[in-house]
Amino acid sequence: MATWSKQGHTICLGHWEISYHGQPIELPPTKRDEEMGTFGIYSYLYPDDPDFAEGLEEDEWILENMEWIAPLFEESGIPLDEKHLGWFYQAINMEDWRCGSCGGCI
Repeated sequence: MATWSKQGHTICLGHWEISYHGQPIELPPTKRDEEMGTFGIYSYLYPDDPDFAEGLEEDEWILENMEWIAPLFEESGIPLDEKHLGWFYQAINMEDWRCGSCGGCI
């Protein structure tokens, strides 16, 4: 399970809360308080316009981030296989955000 701790107009003040089988997973410090770069349309004004899509699709994102994901999975007892990597991406993707995606700073 992955959730971003803040919603609405304070989204940028949040942090990741991720768990596996109910056990919290400690993200690297450089990832805890930042968006993750997964693929989506994060425009507050044009949420359905594919011209505003950004980020990496699942396979590309996993390859790009494997240097910190592999040790994280090992430390957390998560199998490092295609199925678990896909679930990790999908959980994060559902909660990912971008600066300005809430419209709070506009």
